[in-house]
Amino acid sequence: MGLLVNIVMMPCLEFWGRKWNLLDIATAVVFFILHCLCAMAPFHFTWPAFWVACALYLVTGLGVTLSFHRNLAHKSFRMPKWLEYLFAYFGVLSLQGSPIEWVSSHRYHHQFTDTEKDVHSPRQGFWFSHMGWILDSGSRFGKYGGLKNVEDLKRQAFYRFLHRTYLLHSIVLLGSLLYAAGGVPFLVWGMGVRMVCVFHSTLLVNSAGHMWGQQVYHTGDTSRNNWWLGLLALGEGWHNNHHAFDYSARQGFEWWQIDFTWYVIRFFQLLGLATDVKTPTESQKRRKAL
Repeated sequence: MGLLVNIVMMPCLEFWGRKWNLLDIATAVVFFILHCLCAMAPFHFTWPAFWVACALYLVTGLGVTLSFHRNLAHKSFRMPKWLEYLFAYFGVLSLQGSPIEWVSSHRYHHQFTDTEKDVHSPRQGFWFSHMGWILDSGSRFGKYGGLKNVEDLKRQAFYRFLHRTYLLHSIVLLGSLLYAAGGVPFLVWGMGVRMVCVFHSTLLVNSAGHMWGQQVYHTGDTSRNNWWLGLLALGEGWHNNHHAFDYSARQGFEWWQIDFTWYVIRFFQLLGLATDVKTPTESQKRRKAL
């Protein structure tokens, strides 16, 4: 396994002023294929394919926002293991990496926000904070030295299994099921359109969420609240709120700050399926307000 990692991470091409390894090239190829599928969408439109893409956008988007982000990365609330694992699996189908890798990168982002060690620092420009960091694995893993901050997940066999096999689930298994169910239209819309939309809505939190919008809390960084990003990213766009209170399961604090992920967590809480749900008090919010 160690030998394979060394081979994949070995620089083999110089392009755009830096060295690329096999992982970077493979990631760029996957992105290119997905965007090509997305470009084919007008020629393969059917209403069933459209609604499949919408349903998968919601399910896999919540896998990222509810599971990867608020539940696993920040431990904002607890769920029964079967439900925790189910939503983590939904997150895997977004093709944004395994829970172990995603959570590790995000925890380092909060630890080193807007510094040179930030995984996707906006200080390196919009492109880098949006997609460039994903295509530069040498920089990404070299900044902090690997998956050392996710021992809680690495102790669980389910997450170790997903870490080794997430490509099998998100590309091979899901792609095969979509093609079998609806042919090329389901593949184009359920994989191409849906994955590109989920990708960019998540990545915009890293880029636009640190560049455009308002700051209402003192966080010592560039995080912003952005209403349209809140809509696209199922509530993740209230990014200044999040950086002020990263432990909070709720990110849209005001009634008009739409936070779909919080509505789902709140629903689970009413059913007794979400417990230890953390939110800041009014006095805590007042103390951090600008």
